[in-house]
Amino acid sequence: MRIQSLCSFALLAAVTMPVGAQWSTVDHQFYLPAPHNWAFRAEHPSADRLFNAFDYGHAILYEVLWKRPRNVTQRLEVEQYDFITRKLLVNPPNLPVEETAIAPDYSRLAPEAKAMFEWAHLLHRQIYDVLADNRLGEAERDREVNRLLAYYRTRPDLAFSAKPKSMTLMEGQPYSLAFRKGYPKFNGLIWGYHWLQVGLYDALLAGSTPVERSANINAAVSRFRQMLLDPPRSLPYIMPMTPAIAPRFTQRYPEAAVIFDNLHSMHDVISDILASDVVPRDRKREEIINAGARYRDDTTQVTSREDWLGMAQGMGVENQGGPVIGVMTVPPKPTVALGAVIRHDAGAAGGHAGHQMPADTLARLTDTLARAPNDAVAKQRLVDALFALLSDEDIQRRVASDSTLRRTLLDLLPVIPEEHRDHYRTLIRIPPPAPAFRREDPE
Repeated sequence: MRIQSLCSFALLAAVTMPVGAQWSTVDHQFYLPAPHNWAFRAEHPSADRLFNAFDYGHAILYEVLWKRPRNVTQRLEVEQYDFITRKLLVNPPNLPVEETAIAPDYSRLAPEAKAMFEWAHLLHRQIYDVLADNRLGEAERDREVNRLLAYYRTRPDLAFSAKPKSMTLMEGQPYSLAFRKGYPKFNGLIWGYHWLQVGLYDALLAGSTPVERSANINAAVSRFRQMLLDPPRSLPYIMPMTPAIAPRFTQRYPEAAVIFDNLHSMHDVISDILASDVVPRDRKREEIINAGARYRDDTTQVTSREDWLGMAQGMGVENQGGPVIGVMTVPPKPTVALGAVIRHDAGAAGGHAGHQMPADTLARLTDTLARAPNDAVAKQRLVDALFALLSDEDIQRRVASDSTLRRTLLDLLPVIPEEHRDHYRTLIRIPPPAPAFRREDPE
């Protein structure tokens, strides 16, 4: 269903923007009709209501940054942060909020970016519904998610690319880091939102029964609330990436995982553009439009899936908010500085380097598995992360051509749970052991 929405001249005249960028036509499109729609809301209403509060948080952030009152830091880091964490997240709205009512000025500034976010958030919610619908079998879930992705791609004017993007787009621009440096509490809150949004997919996938899924959801929500207790130190130190937080989901639906990482990166980019003094006020719309185009196309700053998976794991899940499955009573201890930047190398393929490459990541996983042999929950989480890496075709080609990496993987075999070893051998292309031959002595 589409409803044509035209931003009128009277509204746009209130915002100074370049000629040729003053008129915007945005088609609004609703849920793909399906029996599973709103299943997540029906099964997990408390978690579902949090998304409505998240929508408010994104909207008010952009509105305050664009309007730039004199006390902008006080407004975001104290007044809005306290309101959101002490009131709104405690008693979230029952239904989605209308972001135009929360952020009227920002909505007039960049309706195209707002529509991109809404289209991706709709995909978010419909995939929750598929995974939460207890009537669907595994094959039916896969079919429905693929149908939703096909529906999402029908809007190339709004859809984020399904190609992984280099972190240079988020952290290597003149305006980059302005928001996280100036507003560390609110930045951490946004990263906490993103941790829960992708983490809930693994919470649903890890449960084999409705009771298990509900328990996983409740544990993830409790961990999210724990993040709010000592900001910004208790919040994620680095932007959570889907392969690290939701390895099951990434392995099963890699296209959706890439889309959501690109979505969350662009959220950071727009915050930086609005917060940065490097971008003059009369160029902020232009920069936002340019950023949207870069995140929609399949050519700008594209990196390989191998790099994307390796970077997500190499950054350390403990720095991204910690695991969703096997949530720890004591929060994970970050190993990097708050708001740490991924190192870049302009000469590297795909436009960035400096994160740990798969060989380093696998070695790290090997060491961690070896040191915690009796921790079944931690071991399973690490095995899931390892299998997510090894399921990627680019990494499999790398393994086939790199003898050192193959040796690292082969050395890891003894600490892989026995029930996973045949699958593991298949992924690293090592044949299973030959059956034992018992010689029969002649009578």
